[in-house]
Amino acid sequence: MERKIHILVLPYPIQGHINPMLQFSKRLASKGPRVTLITTTSISESTQAISSHSVNIETISDGSAESKTFDTTDAHFENFIVTVTQSLTKFIETQNNSNHPPNFLIYDSVMPWALDVARQLGLDGAPFFTQSGSVNAIYYHANRGAIKFPFEGPTASLPSMPPLGITDLPSFMSNTGSYPALYSIVLNQFSNFDQPNWIFYNTFYDLEEEVC
Repeated sequence: MERKIHILVLPYPIQGHINPMLQFSKRLASKGPRVTLITTTSISESTQAISSHSVNIETISDGSAESKTFDTTDAHFENFIVTVTQSLTKFIETQNNSNHPPNFLIYDSVMPWALDVARQLGLDGAPFFTQSGSVNAIYYHANRGAIKFPFEGPTASLPSMPPLGITDLPSFMSNTGSYPALYSIVLNQFSNFDQPNWIFYNTFYDLEEEVC
């Protein structure tokens, strides 16, 4: 049967994000559509070892090949966003003129701006959250201000979750000054949370029914 649906999958270029999105890509491909996993140059050598007959692997630039230095992690990530936005745009434009134009982009949730790129080029899109529903629920409520820092009181009470103490939270949240860039990235996952028509989680519904 001819595969008319073409889905692009864009993980953040670190192994803990690529692996679950690769497995998800294989599951999607098993249902019939054409699936292309988009990797970036900073991890291209590692992804050369990926063997999959069902998923196409393509590489776009993330600026890592350029001889630039950055004073802060924030500056590095901003350069990543600008470069990937440009290279992803070019890639989709090329694919739109191919025999297999894409219909949909599934992007890593830490790159919410990818939804804008997709929709500007005629695709729809949805985020894939590589962490569990419970962890993402903590990030979501922190983004909405339900958890105050410095931590107030012995526990925090969040909807559909048991009381959480300071040791139950990711360490960079209990000490927001330890990894400020990472703290910003995980909270910004929800900057356009209400815009996608679909949301994917790396979890089992029966395990996390209350938070999902």
